[in-house]
Amino acid sequence: MTESEFLDLADATLNAIETALEDACDASELDVECSRSGNVLEIECVDNGSKIIINSQAPMQEMWLAARSGGFHYKYDGSQWLNTRDGSELYATLSEVVSSQAGVPVTIKP
Repeated sequence: MTESEFLDLADATLNAIETALEDACDASELDVECSRSGNVLEIECVDNGSKIIINSQAPMQEMWLAARSGGFHYKYDGSQWLNTRDGSELYATLSEVVSSQAGVPVTIKP
């Protein structure tokens, strides 16, 4: 994948995550605020002030997720973002992380 293709994919992924979180807030008791600056999406859990950060790393063509539970790196396999260590999928992990930090069960889908 070229750098330009990666940047387009990463931007679309960050947009999809932000939209999915907004939808989850509308459909449940989830209360998070998203703010975006370039390739960085910051998700703040309103009730406790904790944050989850997702950003793209163009040189490595990875998406990085930072949360209380740790840091995770994801590579695109042609159809989904997979963790470089354990093979877990980005949206599944993000659902777990947001549910844990926000204290509200939520499923985030692209």
